[in-house]
Amino acid sequence: MRLRNKPWAKDRIAENPQYVVPNPESHKGNWSKVFGNDNPIHIEVGTGKGQFLVGMAKQNPDVNYIGIELFESIIVVALDRLIEEELPNLKLLNVDAATLNDIFGKNDVDRVYLNFSDPWPKNRHAKRRLTYKTFLKRYEDLLVDGGEIHFKTDNQGLFEYSLTSFSEYGLLLKYVSLDLHKSDFEGNVMTEYEEKFSNAGQRIYRCEVKYLND
Repeated sequence: MRLRNKPWAKDRIAENPQYVVPNPESHKGNWSKVFGNDNPIHIEVGTGKGQFLVGMAKQNPDVNYIGIELFESIIVVALDRLIEEELPNLKLLNVDAATLNDIFGKNDVDRVYLNFSDPWPKNRHAKRRLTYKTFLKRYEDLLVDGGEIHFKTDNQGLFEYSLTSFSEYGLLLKYVSLDLHKSDFEGNVMTEYEEKFSNAGQRIYRCEVKYLND
């Protein structure tokens, strides 16, 4: 992804702490207090410009959503969307996914969304894929027992790799679609990339997997 520098983005983020939560590690184990309720919490790792989570938050007001995005120049677009919609059940975090376990404790999160993640196609970069086993362990350490990952991509190679990674880790495959937009799946909320790729005729792959805790 080519990023356009937005030197004002940092200040805009800092001016809106009610939407982009500062010092998120201070809320570890207490995210229900941030939202003011005990509704389930779903996070999206790599939330991009926010179209998916804004749509999900509007569709499911009884679920709390947290979007995680590293790049200031991207998350500020999601911030503008959130300001416009004024959704009380959506927050943003401007952090690296590698720090997830500093921010969330066990049972803080009910579901993880991974949408159109960087495929890192070279074998030597496999450890950077968000479905690599070390990331699966990070998600497990913050999810409730029986928590789920919902994964979407246009990249067949990444999807096949991820299915194998999920299976080898011991996750239960609950749902697999090799062509989401031609399936009977209901309630799909598209990301920006999903709209772009599907409009170009590309197939969208989707799966849901569940942790089988002892």
